[in-house]
Amino acid sequence: MQAIEGVLFEPVGCLAEFPSGPFLEIAFRLFGRKRKTSQSGSRSYWHLLNLIQSASKKLEESERQRVEALEVQAVAAASVYADVVPALSELKAMSVKLFIASSLSGAAISRFLDRYSLNQFFSAVWNRDNAVGVKAAPLQAAIFGASLKPEKVMFIADTLEGLKIAQTVGVHSILMMNDPDEARRLALHNPSGGIVSLHELPDFIRLVAAENSSPPGAIRFSSSGPTGI
Repeated sequence: MQAIEGVLFEPVGCLAEFPSGPFLEIAFRLFGRKRKTSQSGSRSYWHLLNLIQSASKKLEESERQRVEALEVQAVAAASVYADVVPALSELKAMSVKLFIASSLSGAAISRFLDRYSLNQFFSAVWNRDNAVGVKAAPLQAAIFGASLKPEKVMFIADTLEGLKIAQTVGVHSILMMNDPDEARRLALHNPSGGIVSLHELPDFIRLVAAENSSPPGAIRFSSSGPTGI
């Protein structure tokens, strides 16, 4: 793995725990899907993104407003992880460029960043509105906008869909292991590394930098990350 210059974050599941209800409600209203009970806001969110991408339809203004309102509700009910601010502060001090690359609406992302006073940490913020698309589009916009090489970028993901998108775009997929059983299953899909807490991310990036600076023949660290996969 090359030295890391940038990290992309999808807030849902990686910066905060989001409720599933608003995403399930959007899937019901837009696509007629049943309101199934789900304990995972992340899986409900990525399932919704799959539906949006597959439909390839332009939302009417009234539909767009309803979707944004429900996403803002999700933000209001979200719980940011305790390690977010300390980890982002440390990464910023390391001169690592940080980006929001989310498929949420611009309104929802703005509300999230304002609510938790996180704007100061990010070099740029990309969402489905200014990236003009979901899933891969915000990641590609962040990379292109910052003139970064994908092989020097990490994307934090906690779902299979997130890992797949990282691989599609060509960035390193770092598995956020929020649930031990789910993490064991997702580890079979060969993420670049894994962390159980954002506190581990700065050390992970330092480890990769040390590996790249080691002289030929030196003992090298594993690039699987502090917790290993």
